[in-house]
Amino acid sequence: MTEKNLVTAIRDTLHDEMAADDRIVLIGQDVGARGGVFKVSEGFMTEFGEQRVVDAPLAESGIVGVAIGMALHGLLPIAEIEFADFIHPAFDQILSEASRMRYRTNGDWGCPLVIRAPCGGGIHGALYHSQSIEAFYSHIPGVKVVMPSTPADAAGLLHTAIADPDPVLFLEHKKCYRLIKGDVPDAPQTTPIGLADVKREGTDLTVVSYGYELHRCLDAAARLEEDEGIHAEVVDVRTLAPLDMETILASVRKTARAMVVYEDNRTYGAGAEIAATIAERAMFDLDAPIVRIGGPDIPAMPFAAALEHYYMEPEPDHIFVGMRDLAHF
Repeated sequence: MTEKNLVTAIRDTLHDEMAADDRIVLIGQDVGARGGVFKVSEGFMTEFGEQRVVDAPLAESGIVGVAIGMALHGLLPIAEIEFADFIHPAFDQILSEASRMRYRTNGDWGCPLVIRAPCGGGIHGALYHSQSIEAFYSHIPGVKVVMPSTPADAAGLLHTAIADPDPVLFLEHKKCYRLIKGDVPDAPQTTPIGLADVKREGTDLTVVSYGYELHRCLDAAARLEEDEGIHAEVVDVRTLAPLDMETILASVRKTARAMVVYEDNRTYGAGAEIAATIAERAMFDLDAPIVRIGGPDIPAMPFAAALEHYYMEPEPDHIFVGMRDLAHF
């Protein structure tokens, strides 16, 4: 085991995969000479060459479109979108081409494509560098959507995503990049796509989350146990599509209380799907209404520090208070 932060775990995994398989090609804005805006691919162009580390024009639809073509001709492309906020010009390529390739060819063709996209707020990125995009793309059948919250999960899920025969959108929360550290196995290990993980055991309520918000939930759960003697179980979704509802439902049925916490706009967010499915399949196991905590329904993340803080943390200790109130309901 070696302690790493999230971005280092991604960089090391990407490097090892490229060294092991010359079919892997990295394409994106500034991934070559600059080494990526977050330095994930720094030095890769020198080591692997310009044919495998391709600096692309400022055109996300072109980046993903070219990567789809690569995938259909025997390569294993990893398309990097510099910020998830800029992925939307490639939406049609993802929706109409990559996601439907296997379906429209009756299984004859796959599209082994990984799209990496740094997402989320909290780093003073304001309107165009702070978006949470997971709900848009989790709605598309045929695309897997993952968002690791820990370095070990980031490494394991990236290994799995690269080996997947179909497209995977690999979301990386920017605030977790250097803030979150943890032990990562020295030998390559895969983490299954579509399997949630119970990050903290508990008996009094279930809290379901992902990304940076997961760590705030873990902090609140630790405080809740210390201050109130209440034991919250915290489930890390890890994969938004496909969604592992069995792990979530097993936890909810054990605790009889459910809270879903996510950074995206609360309305129509991924947490709404999780809450709806809990209501459909475990309503009679609940002793209290399902609680959702999400971001405010405003057009974008504010630039002003105080307003950004309000978006990310609307009220002091609001997750802690929400968990405590739910436990006492």
